[in-house]
This record gives sequence, structure tokens and C-alpha cells, in this order.
Amino acid sequence: MDGQDNGVEPMLEALPDALVAAMEVRDAWRKRVAEQGEGLEFLISDLARWKPGSAVRVAFLDGDTALHQDIVDATKQITDACNLELDFGKTAAGFRRWKTTDTERVAEIQVSFDKGGFWSLVGTDSNDPDISDPANGIGGGPGQRSLNLGGFVTQRPARWEGTARHEFMHALAFHHAHQNMRGPCEDEFRWEDDPGYVPTKDARGTFIPDSAGRNPGIYTYLAGPPNRWSRGKVDHNLRTVESPDVIAGPFDTDSVMLYQFQAFFYKSAPSPCGPTGDGENLSDGDKRGLQLIYPHTEEGMADILTRAGAALDKMGNEAGIERSPYEARVVELLNGMVAV
Repeated sequence: MDGQDNGVEPMLEALPDALVAAMEVRDAWRKRVAEQGEGLEFLISDLARWKPGSAVRVAFLDGDTALHQDIVDATKQITDACNLELDFGKTAAGFRRWKTTDTERVAEIQVSFDKGGFWSLVGTDSNDPDISDPANGIGGGPGQRSLNLGGFVTQRPARWEGTARHEFMHALAFHHAHQNMRGPCEDEFRWEDDPGYVPTKDARGTFIPDSAGRNPGIYTYLAGPPNRWSRGKVDHNLRTVESPDVIAGPFDTDSVMLYQFQAFFYKSAPSPCGPTGDGENLSDGDKRGLQLIYPHTEEGMADILTRAGAALDKMGNEAGIERSPYEARVVELLNGMVAV
């Protein structure tokens, strides 16, 4: 959730529908290609990650140097745990900046504070020009936001450092823990209304318990303001992700990637899907995950390079081959992974 305490029900984290649609088409293509034969597993298991050991550039749209420094300090807990650098381009004048009028991408991760809510594209999608919603200025193209911390310029939420870490973990290819196929949340969420529930709203239009104390289900609740989500959008953002393209370790209730939902979202109390961490600091499981996908060891690096090279060999890496935009992007990512 966005963590804002202003008397209004918080909006859940979600990307614009246009971006989601583009990602779904791309992911379906990758899955079909990967299923064509051995040697292409890299397509669906690793392409979201940045190259281990590399420096991923970050730039800011708005906010002042003091805020930028606080974000840098908050993300240090992440980079201390893995073999990856977040390069904020610090100089005597401040940190790297980008503009909405840019004609070239300034940084792999482009941060803003001006849009509503807290959200981020996942991993290398942050730098993919085909993942783009020009109408909202969000995506991986020039002059577009890939990570947003709404309202930080004027008022930061409680545990704001945890919010920043959560979004930067997305930017480094991590998904929400409640969608982990190894976790209990799919069965623990109350998707449908209590039997006999009579749709009832408060003055803001939010669905609330009816006069008999029966609760709305998640689908009904999120259909109302401020989220106004369709069932499909609920499924995309809350249902368990069982695709092999998601890097998922054991379900971790201490993870900074696990939301605290409202009590009626869960069937039981306390819920096995509920977080037990402080919502601010990386858990030991988060750190192990970072070490897994951005390893320091020669063995870990060698495994990634070997699989990336095998995928390139399978696809053919000769110059001059006519490729679809999806295939060209895959080859670009694989070449970046194996480049010295």
C-alpha cells in the first residue's frame, strides 16, 4: 500500500493498464520461445535481472539534493547485500537528473516523486522502450518514469525508508511476496464477499461491512474508490504468480516485499500470509535473494554467463538478422549479460 495516512483508504501499488498489457504480450512471447527447446531457459528465468557486478544508473526528475541523498542512503542496505552498484551520478552539484523532454534515456532507473502512489517497473523493464505508456509518462523510454515515490517531496509516509527499499527491490527484479507460488496467500485471501453481503458504502464510496457485519470480498472492495480495479487487475496484482519467469525463493513473512493488507483481506487471524517484519529493513531472506541473483562468487557469475551464452547460441547472434522487437530486446539483454 502507499502508506499515506490522510484519512483516505490507501491505494494499492499498481502500474497503468497500458504497461501491463505490453508486458503480458511480451511475456507470453518469451514463454512460447523458451518452450521450443533446451538452452532457452534464460529467457524466462533471468532476463529481468541486471548484469551482476554492473553499475545501474539512477536519475531523479524532481526533489532536492537532501531528499536524493536520503534515497541513496536508504538503498545502501540493498547494494551492501549484493554484487550490484546503484550509480546515482553524484557530483558537487548534486545527483543525476532526467527531464520529461529528454530524447535519450538518461538512466536505467528514472525516479520521480510527482505521480500518485508508490510503484516501480520490475528489473530491466525499467529500461525497455517497448514497455511504455506515453499518455502517463511512465515506462522505459526517454523522458519516462520507471519508479515513483509519490509525495516524498512534501510529506514522507511512516517507514518511508522501507517504502523506498521496496520499490528499488522491484527495480532490481523482485516481485511481491504475496504472489510467491510457495506461499499461502492465494488460499488465505478472501476473494469473494461473505455469503449474503449487501453492497454497502461509506461517504467516500468505499465498500464497508453491511448492517449485519458481513464483509465485502477483495474483488468488491477493490472495485470501489480509490482503486477502482477490475477483477482482471485484482488477479494481476494479487493472485499467485506461477510462471517460471518469476525468480522466487521460499515465502518469507519478514520480507520487505510482503504487504500488510487490511484484516478482512485474510480468512484467519493471525494470518500465515501476514507480514512479521518491521516493513522497513531487508530480511535475511531478502538479502539471500539479492545474493542469489547478483552473486559475488565466481561460481555464481560463471553459471549466469554460461546460461546466457547458451541462450544466445540457440537464438543465433549473427549481425544483420531481421528480428522482431521482442527478439531484438532479448538479444540485447543477453549480449549485455555476457559482455566483459
